[in-house]
Amino acid sequence: MKVFLIAGEPSGDRLGAALMAGLKSVVDDVEFLGIGGTAMAGEGLQSQFPMSDLSVMGIAEVAPKYFHLKRRIRETAEAVIKASPDVMITIDSPDFCLRVARIVKEDEVEGLTFGRDIPTVHYVAPSVWAWRPKRAEKMAQWIDHVLALLPFEPPYMEAAGMSCEFVGHPVVAEPVASDAQAQAFREDRGIGDVPLLLALPGSRKGEVARLADRFGETLGRVQHDLPDIKVVLPVAQGVDGLVRDMTAKWPVQPILIPADQADQKRAAFRAADVALAASGTVSLELAAAATPMVIAYDMNWLSRLLIGRLLKIDTVTLVNLVSETRVVPEFLGRNCTPDQIAPALLATLADPSAQKSAMSLTMDRLGKGGEAPGLRAARSVLNVVARAQTA
Repeated sequence: MKVFLIAGEPSGDRLGAALMAGLKSVVDDVEFLGIGGTAMAGEGLQSQFPMSDLSVMGIAEVAPKYFHLKRRIRETAEAVIKASPDVMITIDSPDFCLRVARIVKEDEVEGLTFGRDIPTVHYVAPSVWAWRPKRAEKMAQWIDHVLALLPFEPPYMEAAGMSCEFVGHPVVAEPVASDAQAQAFREDRGIGDVPLLLALPGSRKGEVARLADRFGETLGRVQHDLPDIKVVLPVAQGVDGLVRDMTAKWPVQPILIPADQADQKRAAFRAADVALAASGTVSLELAAAATPMVIAYDMNWLSRLLIGRLLKIDTVTLVNLVSETRVVPEFLGRNCTPDQIAPALLATLADPSAQKSAMSLTMDRLGKGGEAPGLRAARSVLNVVARAQTA
């Protein structure tokens, strides 16, 4: 069985790796081709080009790289059609992935006319319940099946004309540090029993550049009320130098954890009393570790303006959405200011009980305790391939 996968950012890389592991466990002979990061490489993928070429986010951020991304789209579509895989799986990154799928399905590569018969699966349903509801209908022109991470998403995809299956979120299957490991982390780092704040300013350079100063000023305000507070910051891959430069002037110097120390990152998540995090799937990682959080995020001014007008929901934090609560404070766009964020951090530290309940409910609804999401996703993909072969 030949599988072509495309992932464009770290979260997609983790999804792809879990799916690849699942496929290897149920298929005797499987070959992987495509684009991915280090996690997918660990499962046997040799990426066609560096995944970092695709790790951009936001309307204004994409514009300067438009022509480069357009070449990568064409290059990837040609590789898919030439490989003639049993299935193509695009993972999140819809601005890139769905353009590739369109070319493959519409046979736009000169001299190659057999892409239309390749089954296409998209992993991560577009958040049509949040904004741009017509995306699902457009996506259905080129995608046959969707693997959904959230339990309420399949009806939206099916209404647009695609089959869809909720396969669970991989966060429920990822390892979480124990209380003993968290305590050892505190002791090894000389933290003791003082309040520990986990700072997570993002995994992209643009995010870090926009948020780091505001995070630092927020910490200064928190330190005014809690002089003994300590800060730990697990550094995302590819932003190490930028993080070091921007945190050097923070009033509380963070304990930096390199990207390759996954066990220390997990221990930090579990050891922290509260987290200040950029918006994204990291809120689910925090929920898995039972760490209360405050979400803060801002974008380029143009992206902020355009996306803000399209939003259909009153929260972007996944814990709030899945648990159907609004207990995680979030400060977005113009509200992403230290004078608003700091009091929320102090209040969350003082009483995290509501968040604890919401985080537990979120994990249950995402499939905790059931079959691994990567394996569920693999079985769903195999069903798609089987249907295509008998059609």
